[in-house]
Amino acid sequence: MVHLTVHLPREIKFCGPVWLRWMYSMERYMKILKGYVRNRHRPEGCIIECYIAEEAVEFCSEYLANARTIGVPKGIEERIESRSGFKVIPIDYKTLCEAHYYVLQNTTVVDPYMSKNEKWLQAEHKRSFSSWFKRKIETELARPENTISQQIRWLAHEPKWEVLSYSGYGIGGYYYNTSDHDSRSTTQNSGVMVEAESLHMSTAKDKNPIYANMLYYGVIEDIWELNYTQFKIPVFRCKWVDNKGGVKVDENGFTLVDLNKEGDPNDQFIFASQAKQVFYVNDPNGGRWSVVLTTKPKLYDRGDVCDNIEETPSFSRGLPESDDIDNEDVAYVREDCEGIYVQEARWHP
Repeated sequence: MVHLTVHLPREIKFCGPVWLRWMYSMERYMKILKGYVRNRHRPEGCIIECYIAEEAVEFCSEYLANARTIGVPKGIEERIESRSGFKVIPIDYKTLCEAHYYVLQNTTVVDPYMSKNEKWLQAEHKRSFSSWFKRKIETELARPENTISQQIRWLAHEPKWEVLSYSGYGIGGYYYNTSDHDSRSTTQNSGVMVEAESLHMSTAKDKNPIYANMLYYGVIEDIWELNYTQFKIPVFRCKWVDNKGGVKVDENGFTLVDLNKEGDPNDQFIFASQAKQVFYVNDPNGGRWSVVLTTKPKLYDRGDVCDNIEETPSFSRGLPESDDIDNEDVAYVREDCEGIYVQEARWHP
């Protein structure tokens, strides 16, 4: 055991992370097989009989309506794509306008109106586009022959003041909680990451700004569904980390964030479908930094979980690559001491 810590880094360097090749899944399945044994004198027969019976029942359940697939825990299957902590709350008009503006800015059917007024939007920002868009649609609807879709009509009328608020929300194979819910829980489900296009300027007087995609990290403060009468749009109100001084990548390629450095408070909303779940772990070196750990969604097909471990993202974006070394030439033998030869003992009845 003394030399275990010496060999582990070398093993990880050659074979990759431990969780890609451990045997825990097989050991758990061995426990399931052991549970099939009812007659200790015939363990193999018990395992075969129970295994065939389970396969037959699961096969039949595929053809029965509203049948639950065997092997998938009830709580997990119902939790994905579900909601919890429902309540109706009123919000102030400024926050409602901010959320509504984000919906308009990121909805495809509104793009033609956004492109025609790009310079005007840059000058006016978010202050009055919603009201201008509403008047514009009302003007077009007054024409006898108009091609305004129902979706644009309801988007132009703004959402209701009262929103549907949730403490937990499942979408896209992820299950999210608000930070307030996480503060009372032992688990963490409020961390989010989103890739968005942002405007970059070298100085305040830069006349040639450029657009580039960036990753933004934050924590979910509220989960809302905006009610547009005919449809609802789920959005997350998040507290984002300032990318200028709150995000960095260390020498090993791990992303670190400072959750105390808040970004623009006027740009808080994202669509629930745009979010990707991340987890924040305190940096072992101490300080205010937290390590970002990514995950992948749990997707279900007919009740069966699709969990391909090969698609699990790496926690690091820049680990150094190991040199190509022929494993056959690697000798795991100590050379700093004389070896002891032991003759093989043979047992004779």
